[in-house]
Amino acid sequence: MIDRFIAHISSERRLSPLTVENYKRDVNNFAQWFNQSVGLDSFDATLVSSEDVRNWMLYRLDTGNIKPASLNRELSSIKSFFGFLHKKGVVDKSVTTLISSLKTPQPLPAFVVESRMAELLDDIRSLSYSNDIAEQNRSIIVTLLYGCGIRLAELCSITLSHISDNALKIEGKGDKHRIIPLTAEIVARIERYKACCVANGIFHKSDDKLIVGKSGKPISRSTVQRIILAVMSEAGIQGRKSPHILRHTFATHLLNKGVDMREIQELMGHSTLKTTQHYTHNSIKQLQEAYANAHPHASGGVKGEGEDKDGVNS
Repeated sequence: MIDRFIAHISSERRLSPLTVENYKRDVNNFAQWFNQSVGLDSFDATLVSSEDVRNWMLYRLDTGNIKPASLNRELSSIKSFFGFLHKKGVVDKSVTTLISSLKTPQPLPAFVVESRMAELLDDIRSLSYSNDIAEQNRSIIVTLLYGCGIRLAELCSITLSHISDNALKIEGKGDKHRIIPLTAEIVARIERYKACCVANGIFHKSDDKLIVGKSGKPISRSTVQRIILAVMSEAGIQGRKSPHILRHTFATHLLNKGVDMREIQELMGHSTLKTTQHYTHNSIKQLQEAYANAHPHASGGVKGEGEDKDGVNS
């Protein structure tokens, strides 16, 4: 039944290959744990109870050195599996229906402030004129991640056929498509990148991946992550350094410029507005910090002209 479930989420639900691999690993790990705990040689889902799932959660917390958010992701896989079995009539009811996820704090999405991002963009802008494919990759990767707010997997899947009429067609999560407008500078950067590939003997066909290595093979996710780590480190950016940080930065900067929340939702490919609304907290935090640093009545604020040491206007 596990194989049928994996086939279902892959071919019918059309989840991303990475998500399918995560589900497969989580369900197989649960099945292995259950077999060992009850002494079975082969997994029988009809024998699993809600109590078993709760015991598995305790086991993972006790021995897995796992954070609540990660356990919730694993639990989501198990719930999807038993929900599938219930629909297929294998089990009478899903044993996970009444099991709640663990509460986890919601961290604010990290992002790069506009002034520092502007400096980073200046640093990589000159690279776009180079015929060195490695330097061109640094330029085009930062440009697309920050300029379009796309995910790492989406970046690596872009082909020439996805680019037309100054727009980028993205195939996102759950086989959902969205269109992202491209600025004149991004379009020019893409054209210079393609010219660099030709200069290096790399020729694209319409269905070829846009971003490639020196050998002409599609660039890997791990290579992109290493490039972003290097670029952000060289720019002196503190905190987390990853492709997803540039995606958060894209959304936060748009919000700060007054772009409508639903338009940002569309550009980001979020299924619900609730996900996009996380970025409002960054703006509120910025306002609070600005108030605390500058307002005369705020703690640590700068006193106004004509105000005495007790804060009373003279």
